[in-house]
Amino acid sequence: MKFDKGLMAGSSTLLVLSLLESGDMYGYQMIEELARRSNDTFQMKEGTLYPILHALEQGKYLTSYQQEAPTGRQRKYYRLTRRGRELLADKKEEWKNFRQGVSDVLSGGANALGLA
Repeated sequence: MKFDKGLMAGSSTLLVLSLLESGDMYGYQMIEELARRSNDTFQMKEGTLYPILHALEQGKYLTSYQQEAPTGRQRKYYRLTRRGRELLADKKEEWKNFRQGVSDVLSGGANALGLA
């Protein structure tokens, strides 16, 4: 399913942070895991992911380290910092409020139900 680019852009940071909440990952692993967890609803491209990772790392929300893969190739893994976990909690709350507001509007809101 295709989404408006603005919808994906507005939730990309939340999705990346949420993936890393479950453990350290390298870039391609995040792309694959996002597709898996979303039943292929979200197909993030490397050109979208890596700028997000770099911005989060510069903001001290993530750290990174190199580790050798079974193939002998070096992979760059990303890890949430304490600051990153705090940002994730804030983003989850923000998303919860946004989702509720959209749901209220779509259902007619409190006024339509005679609650206001």
